[in-house]
Amino acid sequence: MRHLIIYAHPVDTSYAAALRDQVMASLRQAGHEVRLIDLYAEGFDPALSRDERLSYHTPGENERTVEAHLAQIKWAQALVFVYPTWWYGLPAMLKGWFDRVWIPFVTFSLSEKGKIRGLMDNIVRLVIVTTAGSPWWWLKLMGSPGRVTIMRGVRALCHWRCQKIWLAHYRMDHSTDESRAAFLAKVARRLAKP
Repeated sequence: MRHLIIYAHPVDTSYAAALRDQVMASLRQAGHEVRLIDLYAEGFDPALSRDERLSYHTPGENERTVEAHLAQIKWAQALVFVYPTWWYGLPAMLKGWFDRVWIPFVTFSLSEKGKIRGLMDNIVRLVIVTTAGSPWWWLKLMGSPGRVTIMRGVRALCHWRCQKIWLAHYRMDHSTDESRAAFLAKVARRLAKP
């Protein structure tokens, strides 16, 4: 299966980087093809520009500035998001990637009555690997906006039988070497399956 990893963390020595590396190694070990988009390393601009917003609903024109990223998600059969949960949700960099790359006429269509139909039938698996400073129950109390954005919002645009995998290391602010190692092992076990 073709897995595209979308990675969002600004520090190359972070635990998130260790998670990214574990995800890539586990997927390759299971025989999957793997590609990586490292949003910070490539200097991706998460801000939707005035011109992009004005051309947002114009087929073809709305693709102009994000063609390379669109080609990657069209290639993929699975999307793997590796990021820290900040302020209960997605880092601004990752949210901006969705704003700019997941555009009408490519990833979804809108009927005249405003009904959304997903166009990403090639995506049959969504995976989130994240960390959160708070405990799981606090994120749940806050509505888990990051999880909902991807597992419901993005999922609705993918294949109707798209599989979802959620892996989170909670209470990261109080983590230990042992808890981080255990979570890396959990990620390895879960993603090493063919």
